[in-house]
Amino acid sequence: MKNRSLYTVCGVAAISLLATCATATAAPAPLSRHTEKWIDLQVGDCVADLPPADLSRVTVTVVECATAHLAEVYLRAPMAVDSAIATVANRDCAAGFAPYTGQSVTGSRFSITYLIDSNQDRTGATPNPSTVICLLQGANGQPLTGSARH
Repeated sequence: MKNRSLYTVCGVAAISLLATCATATAAPAPLSRHTEKWIDLQVGDCVADLPPADLSRVTVTVVECATAHLAEVYLRAPMAVDSAIATVANRDCAAGFAPYTGQSVTGSRFSITYLIDSNQDRTGATPNPSTVICLLQGANGQPLTGSARH
C-alpha cells in the first residue's frame, strides 16, 4: 500500500512538472512596443510615431494596435518611380483602403498617408522598383485605439 501511494504522489508530481515545462516552452508573447525600420513595416502594424518628412530617422515605434497609436499600415504595394509618384501613391493607397477597412476613406474617421521605400538599384530592369507603404491615421490627428481592419 505504501508503494502504491508513493507511485501516485510521484505520478502527480511528474504531471505537474511536465505541465510547468510545457508552459515554460510556449511561444513568447509578442513585444508590446519595439523599434523597427520603417521600410520593414508590414500590413497590420500599428505605430506610435512616423519618421519626419526628411526621413532623417529610419526607425519607428511599433505598438500593439489595442493601445493608443498614431497610424496603422494597411497596404504595401510595388510601384514605379516616376514624376507622378505622389499621384500614383495616393491612387494606390486610396484603392487599398476599402478592402482593408470595409469602408470608403471619403467621410470616414481616417485620413491616409504613405511612405515610399526606394532603397534599390535603379539600373535594374524592375518595372516597379519601389514600395509604397500606406498608413491610415485619425482624420483630425487624434490617436487611434484598436485595428481598423474589418
